[in-house]
This record gives sequence, C-alpha cells and structure tokens, in this order.
Amino acid sequence: MFSFEDWVHTHGQRTEVALEKLLDAANTNPVRLHEAMRYAAQGGGKRIRPLLVYAAGALSEDANQNALDAAAVAIECIHAYSLVHDDLPCMDDDDLRRGRPTVHKAYDEATALLVGDALQTRAFEVLANAECDADIRLAMISALAGASGSRGMTGGQAIDLESVGKKLDLDGLKQMHAMKTGALLSCSVQMGGIAAKLNSTQMQYLHHYSEALGLAFQIVDDVLDATADSQTLGKTAGKDAANDKPTYVTLMGLDYAQKAAKDLQETAIASLESFGPKAQALKDLALLVVNRGK
Repeated sequence: MFSFEDWVHTHGQRTEVALEKLLDAANTNPVRLHEAMRYAAQGGGKRIRPLLVYAAGALSEDANQNALDAAAVAIECIHAYSLVHDDLPCMDDDDLRRGRPTVHKAYDEATALLVGDALQTRAFEVLANAECDADIRLAMISALAGASGSRGMTGGQAIDLESVGKKLDLDGLKQMHAMKTGALLSCSVQMGGIAAKLNSTQMQYLHHYSEALGLAFQIVDDVLDATADSQTLGKTAGKDAANDKPTYVTLMGLDYAQKAAKDLQETAIASLESFGPKAQALKDLALLVVNRGK
C-alpha cells in the first residue's frame, strides 16, 4: 500500500543525495562562493519542486532516473537562486529564510548576488550533462529556460515589484502568480513528464494539474503570510502587507482566498484521473501544498 509519508522521505533524501553529488564541493575555489552556494541550496526547505519532478516521473516505468535526478537538482538550484535574489535589499529586503539568516546576511550582498548567478548557470550545466538521450536533455533545458526567464519567474518578479502600492485586478494578480510562482512548479512537473517520456495528451493533463497547483501554492503563501508567524513560515511574516503588495488576501479577502485554494486543489487532482494509481504522489502533493500550515 502506498505511503505518502514514506515516499516523501525517500525522495527527499534522494534530492539531498543528488544535490550533494551535483553541486561543486564547498572547498572548490573560490571557496567562499561555493560555501555560500551550498548554504543557499542545501539549507532546508520542503523540496516541493524536486518532489513534483519525481512524482511526475513515477507516471511511467520507462522514466530515465538520471534525467529525473538532474531535473530535481536543476529546479532546486533555480528556486534557491530566486530566493537569494528575492531576499536582497534591492528586492524584498529580508533577513530570514528557511529559519536561518538570508545569504546576504550570512555572507554579504555581493556574494549573494554571485551565488544567485552561479546557481542559475549550474542548473543548466547539470541538465546539459545529464546521462540521458539528447532529446530529453534539450527538452528539459528548453522548459527550464522558459519557466525561469522574462516570460516566467523573472517576469513575474518584475510585475510583483512594479505592483507595490498599486491596485491589481484579479486577472492581473493571477497572471503575476502564474509567472512568479506557478512557472517553476509547472516546469517541475513538465520535466518529470519529459524524463518519463509521456505523450502529448498525457503532458496536457499534467499541464492542467500544474497550472491549478501553481496558483493554489501562491494563494496559500498569501494566506500564510497574513495568518502565520515567522517561526512557522521560516521567513518574516507579514512582509506583503508591510510592503503594500497586492495579494489574494488583500484583494479578495481571507475566506475567498482559502476557498479558491481548495477549489484549485480539487481541479488539480481531477486532472490526474486518467493516470490511475500511478498519480497518487502527485495527488498527495496537491493536498500537501494546500494544507500547509494547518
């Protein structure tokens, strides 16, 4: 019988092993930079994105396991880089991340900037060197580049910064969230599907799943920022309100936001019906995302 708790433990450990193997050693020159890269990438976190990679990979027995490990590390490197830059004084200016000092506090601002740059390029190096067919490598590189760039995560961050103190309508808020948060979550699922060699119809079902999941994830973040404390979050609580940022809670209210997240969770799970029991980890991850903090 499938145990989601055991599955998360096994694949969380698999992620840590892959990170240890595919990141440069801390004593690699320049030492301070490589120490800081590991501080950022290996400093805890829920590893939701790597878990999504592995869960999508479980949809096929033909999945290339080396490609899955490379994708898990690559997506976590991009995610870590985005957090390091997001925390900088010129962006969200935060001192706490994953319950520890942010990289620019533990080291310095210049090192934090370079850490983000180096983690981003390392992600693509890992994918380029993955032990799998060239078409799988190329498809994963293309997916991650699109999700990370100006039409994905980076563009969403730009909209977020431009929206401080302004009023966004619901469609504008959805677009920002789809780019800033949803793009990398969707890419995680997409790369898992690529490594699993799924067909176009199956990939479309995964797209519907990840689109709903990505928006639900950010809505729950908005709810937690408004309702949880810093110790629970592992980062400074209340930052969105303090910075006058538009969120689902400030725009639509707490009750609406919580119901929207629940509805999106149900949509995501329903999208996986055709995969049967092989999709159980993906279904449970949707429950985990929406039930965070409960």
